Amino acid sequence: MVLKLDSAVQFLKGVGPRRAEAFARIGVRTVEDLLYHVPHRYLDATTVTPIARADVGSDVTLVGRVLSTAVVPTRRRLRIFRAVLKDASGVIECAWPGQAFLDRVIKQGQLLLVTGPIKYYHGRQVVPREHVILGEEGEEGEVGEEGMVLPVYPATEGLSHRQIRRLIGDHLDEMVSCVEDSLPGDLRRATGTPALKNAFLSLHRPAVPGEWETGRRRLALDELFDLQLVVARARHLAKGAQKGPRFEIKKELTTALKGALPFELTPGQKRAIREITVDMVSEARMHRLLMGEVGTGKTVVALFAMLLAVENDYQAAFMAPTELLTEQHGQTLTSLLAPLDIRPEILLGKLSASEKAAIRERIAAGGSRVIVGTHALIQEATDFRRLGLVVIDEQHRFGVEQRAALIEKGEAPDVLLLSATPIPRTLALTFYGDLDMSVLREKPAGRGAVKTGVRSGNDRRKIYRFLEQTCAAGRQAYVVYPVIAESERMDLKAATTMAEELERQLRPRTVGLVHGRMKPDERDAVMRQFRDGELQVLVATTVIEVGIDVPNATVMVIEHAERFGLAQLHQLRGRVGRGAAESHCVLLTDEASARERLKRFARISDGFRIAELDLKERGMGELAGTRQAGGFNLRYADLAQDEDLVVAARRTALGLIARDSTLSAPEHATLRRRIERRYERGMELFRVG
Repeated sequence: MVLKLDSAVQFLKGVGPRRAEAFARIGVRTVEDLLYHVPHRYLDATTVTPIARADVGSDVTLVGRVLSTAVVPTRRRLRIFRAVLKDASGVIECAWPGQAFLDRVIKQGQLLLVTGPIKYYHGRQVVPREHVILGEEGEEGEVGEEGMVLPVYPATEGLSHRQIRRLIGDHLDEMVSCVEDSLPGDLRRATGTPALKNAFLSLHRPAVPGEWETGRRRLALDELFDLQLVVARARHLAKGAQKGPRFEIKKELTTALKGALPFELTPGQKRAIREITVDMVSEARMHRLLMGEVGTGKTVVALFAMLLAVENDYQAAFMAPTELLTEQHGQTLTSLLAPLDIRPEILLGKLSASEKAAIRERIAAGGSRVIVGTHALIQEATDFRRLGLVVIDEQHRFGVEQRAALIEKGEAPDVLLLSATPIPRTLALTFYGDLDMSVLREKPAGRGAVKTGVRSGNDRRKIYRFLEQTCAAGRQAYVVYPVIAESERMDLKAATTMAEELERQLRPRTVGLVHGRMKPDERDAVMRQFRDGELQVLVATTVIEVGIDVPNATVMVIEHAERFGLAQLHQLRGRVGRGAAESHCVLLTDEASARERLKRFARISDGFRIAELDLKERGMGELAGTRQAGGFNLRYADLAQDEDLVVAARRTALGLIARDSTLSAPEHATLRRRIERRYERGMELFRVG
């Protein structure tokens, strides 16, 4: 049989139907899948020490046959698994404290590789950090006297990492000979990554420790380049498929707004307004993301864009994800537009049928020029006379189809998306590569500082007194918990339990509770009470991360802070410090190991810097999944360290799509096929236009 990348893995020598079923459980069905099934870790066995030379105090790699095994109990009821290892030079005991289960795994006669320190306990003893079974009784081992780097593969029941390693080793040269390299040569050279065939050899058969990293970077580059081609194509379609409105700079309403503002615009706001204006007056359709954390003034920037549309006789629509946020934006815009004698129309789902009908009639007739609403804006009954600009707040909270439904209410309106979540540059370029971006970093003058401190449960009484003093001074506070109800398995302060406790401790102060299991209407009702000052303390889970604007709230207490990511802590901290008064964020933890991490967070106020730290600390996490329809799972790329690859891939992809927007040229056929195999949903973009 002539081997091809799309050949079924079953027909490789040594596989067969039973192993093919096991391979299918880990997503390996074809020869190409097997080639891309790369090791998840490596053991450095390049230097194998003879057992006789393993000195106490040294850190070694040993290979030997298992002479005997035993599970030995100690006086403290700790069970230790022990195995005696023998090579040509001598014998040594291996000890695994507390791992008695290894008695079912490591057997007499097996060839075993162990790495770890040599200690003295009734004789020399190695305490392995890692171990790998190299062969069963009678089988030859894979590591000779000269040593090797040993790849360890993700495995499954009925298919060990040792069997996978042997199968890949047997067929690697043949599989690699089938590989086509479709990556543009200039991109590969610019990033210093190897040819694809060499990348696979580095991953599956590294000669020296660390060589696998060059192979990983090459697969990461392929992955990122394919993704950037898809987002570049999406960008091309969004900006060019239909020409957007051509606005003119008239400086009627925009100049009046600037003169009426009760504050000075920040340099970042001025820069963002210029970038948006350039987009709106150009022939191409605007498709821009305005990113800035809470308090940086995104709404004001969006209002300048909306007024540019209005003074050109277009309507501007502003959509927010919840009724509470919509009310909040409606109040803000009403206040800012009052000097201009413009009253925004506010369309909410909770309005009566007659009220909604009257508002929709005014919108359809063109009497309403600035419209603020929830999902009610995208309902079939809502029609616009001349929609020129769509602004979508907290855009990640809406699905792709919901955003598209509003955009389709007009004839290719310009689009401005707002996000209060600071995103590291690499993630932004990867997941929002189809958008132009403006970033707001500075907060307007007059915003109070937020002092952040780390405390333990022993300080709880002091914290209760501080909450009482805050309430007595006429201020409000949040108390946030990571879970809703107490569970036997988790020793955590639960929101429901602690709301009752706080009510007792702070009586007669009023305490409210919101959490994710409440119905949206119930949750909104409690949050309105807090916003209106009827509640002095709001106990909550993370549903308040993006929520109401309460300038009077000056204290944020976060229980079990160690359970939150840094970016999530920063979002929660952003709920306070929204007025001129000094505000406080208290991080409560009893885990000593988490204190340094939380203290480091407490010293940093820049959300973008925190987002970078969070990416390095936790990986992409849920953020990678926020691109709702057509998302991509990155298997090889590490966005915390691959920014150079993201930037290079994006630059090359934009240039390639500008020259061949559908990848229909013969020299791009391999790229098209690869994207089709990898990202079926993404490929739909290349079948249009």
